[in-house]
Amino acid sequence: MTTTVIEKTATGERADLLETLRKHRFFLAFTARDLTDEQAAARTTVSELSIGGLIKHVTAVVHSWLDFIEHGPQPVATGEEGWEDGFRMLPGETLAGLLAAYEEAGRRTDALVASLPGLDVSHPLPEAPWFEPGASWSARRVLLHLIAETAQHAGHADIIREAIDGAKSMG
Repeated sequence: MTTTVIEKTATGERADLLETLRKHRFFLAFTARDLTDEQAAARTTVSELSIGGLIKHVTAVVHSWLDFIEHGPQPVATGEEGWEDGFRMLPGETLAGLLAAYEEAGRRTDALVASLPGLDVSHPLPEAPWFEPGASWSARRVLLHLIAETAQHAGHADIIREAIDGAKSMG
């Protein structure tokens, strides 16, 4: 990953959060190294997950949470038709395209975190069965969530990659 101006200007807590997120973003993207589109779309376990699908999902999650930080809660669609398509590579999608979108999500994260007046900026969470009613999350809490989400899915991708060709990303 290249160093950006934002990386050099973030200090303290912001720099620590961004560096931790950047490390896990690297591991998720690294699982896709040298894969073909077909391999990136392959399901190698009993789950529906693929490496390309995980990268696509995390990209969408990042944009959704950054929108939350910037604009507050949006209605959450539960049981939405086509929801599964957010976890898989669809015809016409390429690994290169998904990785480019993922890199853009990382740049957007870095820029937003650098521009916030503080990490305590918060909004109430949208109504959803998995959120505590009336809870609010700060930008800091969102970043911690994105770190956890990215790390979890990097681990999933590592297992999938090992099943494809034995390559390990984190072992």
